[in-house]
Amino acid sequence: MTTSTAPSWLKSVAWAALVWNLLGVIAFIMQLLMTPEMISKLPADQQAAYSNTPLWATLAFAVAVFGGTLGCIFLLLKKAVARTCFTLSLIAILIQQFYNFIIINSIELLGASAVFMPLLVIIIAILLLHLSHRGKLQHWLN
Repeated sequence: MTTSTAPSWLKSVAWAALVWNLLGVIAFIMQLLMTPEMISKLPADQQAAYSNTPLWATLAFAVAVFGGTLGCIFLLLKKAVARTCFTLSLIAILIQQFYNFIIINSIELLGASAVFMPLLVIIIAILLLHLSHRGKLQHWLN
């Protein structure tokens, strides 16, 4: 399969998306590095949420951010495997948000402002998956 010329904006979008996903990686690492002392300074209900986070929710967070980051790297390299990475990332994001919104009720825990960032994360993940799918169909990615 031959690769057709990708649009000029693709590289800029991929770089911006990589930065976005690296911010997610930083957030994940910061969550992992929270010490008991740091957690103890949070309100009691947030302390409980941090202290009782199940392994599957943490793994979903990891797959979400590292999958998105790898997807961006593959997008920059014009590799079709970016679509698989973005698919896994989106699935993991949805699992993570199920935990946040359904199991711990993050809106009650943090207020309505807790909705904006997760929705933005989901929208960007869907757009990146769509972009990688389109790139595959248009032969921008091989």
